[in-house]
Amino acid sequence: MSTEQRAILVIGIGAGDPDHLTLQAVKAIRRADVFFIVGKGPHKASLTDLRHQMIDEHAQGPYRVVEVEDPSRDRRPMDRSDYTAAVQDWRERRGEIFERAMREEMTAGETGAFLVWGDPSLYDSTLGILGDIEDRGALGVNVEVIPGITSVASLTARHRIPLNQVGRPVHITPARRLADVGHNDDGDIVVMLDANESFTQVEGDDVWIYWGAYLGTPDELLIAGPLHEVSERIRRVRAEARERHGWIMDTYLLRIAQGTPRGAASVVPGETDRSGGHVA
Repeated sequence: MSTEQRAILVIGIGAGDPDHLTLQAVKAIRRADVFFIVGKGPHKASLTDLRHQMIDEHAQGPYRVVEVEDPSRDRRPMDRSDYTAAVQDWRERRGEIFERAMREEMTAGETGAFLVWGDPSLYDSTLGILGDIEDRGALGVNVEVIPGITSVASLTARHRIPLNQVGRPVHITPARRLADVGHNDDGDIVVMLDANESFTQVEGDDVWIYWGAYLGTPDELLIAGPLHEVSERIRRVRAEARERHGWIMDTYLLRIAQGTPRGAASVVPGETDRSGGHVA
């Protein structure tokens, strides 16, 4: 087992708005000596740029920014076992890159930091990869986690709705598992990581959708309404946005309607809602 130790801050930076940074996150950024930023390629440069902006605004004293390249990942549709194996392979290769960067770019007594989109606990690999590094024993990692505002919290805030209904559960699932959750009348469903527009497979005239993309950014898009009425509009807006930006990051909540759900205001292409975000 290695006696080498690295102090690492894993900082949740919110869903895209620079003001999502909490005071705790700002204080953590000020403590860091080395920032590790995972490059996503030129088509997602805005994600990297936002991290640089936050560091430039809040870091104090001498610090360094180390950019590491994200390894490629197989994102083709596949069954569950193949998908799990593909993700594990990607995590292992990412872990090797992280471990090498921490070993080579940090000196004794320094503190490193990873700025994580949203919250480190929700559908993000950083904590798991750092845990794998620790388990391998070649490099000691002392991790401190600073929570962040999730895209789920941002979605419900922008639509002005509660996440849960009174006394009802909430299911959070990746889109590939949506069919397993199904049309669940015992709670609402938050769907993340939907590359294949899985909402189009959900049936029922009583299902409402609250959809958002690029949440917290100047490019934010919001649509809400009965799923069977707005599904095609979401598909069109989503395709246009992906073509315009080269990528899309969206999430949505599916809710069984009881009357007209609160927060489900009509939205019109090109208008701006009262909170300043663009609606589609």
